Amino acid sequence: MCGIIGYIGDKAVVPVLIEGLRRLEYRGYDSAGVAVVNGNGLEIRRSAGKLANLEQVIAAEPLTGVYGLGHTRWATHGRPTEENAHPHRDCKNKIVVVHNGIIENYLQLKQELQALGHKFVTETDTEVVAHLVEQEWKADGLEHAVMRAMKRLRGLFAIVMLSADDPEKIVAVRNGPPVVVGLGDGEWFVASDIPAILQHTRDVTFLDDQEMAIVTRAGVKFTTLDGAVVEKKSTRVTWDPVQAEKAGYKHFMLKEIFEQPTAVRETILGRVSQDTGLVFLDEMKLTDDDFRAFNKVQLLACGTSWHAGLVGKFLIEQFAGIPTEVDYGSEYRYRSPIVDDKTLTIVITQSGETADTLAALREAKSKGARSIAICNVVGSMATREADGTLYTHAGPEIGVASTK
Repeated sequence: MCGIIGYIGDKAVVPVLIEGLRRLEYRGYDSAGVAVVNGNGLEIRRSAGKLANLEQVIAAEPLTGVYGLGHTRWATHGRPTEENAHPHRDCKNKIVVVHNGIIENYLQLKQELQALGHKFVTETDTEVVAHLVEQEWKADGLEHAVMRAMKRLRGLFAIVMLSADDPEKIVAVRNGPPVVVGLGDGEWFVASDIPAILQHTRDVTFLDDQEMAIVTRAGVKFTTLDGAVVEKKSTRVTWDPVQAEKAGYKHFMLKEIFEQPTAVRETILGRVSQDTGLVFLDEMKLTDDDFRAFNKVQLLACGTSWHAGLVGKFLIEQFAGIPTEVDYGSEYRYRSPIVDDKTLTIVITQSGETADTLAALREAKSKGARSIAICNVVGSMATREADGTLYTHAGPEIGVASTK
């Protein structure tokens, strides 16, 4: 898990990147780095360790730019060193990339590119992407080189890139981990999570898998990885930015544990009439007759959400009298589950982007099951794919464990 931030606009780019990384530091603290484009071309500052170390590097060797990228890393390939810190470059120091996820076939690609003369300087899988895009570079722009390169990559990843040879453009790709595009007033953002950009804009668009965002000063264009234009709707985030701060608690997990009573009230408010006891679920595409027809419920989740599902099984069987199963999202696809159109599948995912839970949801839907997502993030993948959604309205969850 890594944090990504990109910015194009009129603000000083380095402070925007650093502040965005500060709000993403919970996603990785092995190393951090920024890359900006200015009149001197491409400049990079990186450091091992926490973000404070990178700030010291920048203070000792300042840099400015008109647009750029930032990254905070949790190491998966390569030691947590300065040389392995993102952003990573191509041979010509023209292309930079930041990356969240894993490139499964990076060793094969690395060997092919080395045979073609590319020189690698890190132990990471990410560096392969910069060299592969360099190899695919033609006269048709960064986004087309990225499209060609993506056809060679295997794995689950979010990738954000820029090139000094295609100025004032950021290209972002999603194939698994989330990518959110922030739509400001004459400024645009790319990030791995909403808190990084919330102080600048509340209007965001989420990329779906196999989609690309091409961000320029003129705006944002969304396409598939085959180049087909995609029309995307923006989502208005209702969180108060102050909610994403620790509010005096020692760490985010402690803060979120103490917020649990408030989170429960916020989830129920507006859905249950205190006068009549009636329940209103406006986000449902399922009718009352659909619910009456279900003869089995299956709960799909991972980690702490799975434990919440165990409580849900107890309550559903006690109060509804319907047989209920709880499955780990990562294991569900491998046990040939018995599912039909009389099965209600409920997926529990705080982010709405948990890859194994999404895969389990798709497996259940392919067998005819109807579905509900219990989720905290408006507009996330799970909410778009399920037949209905119950938003928990818990505010931002920064702690890695699903505390609410």
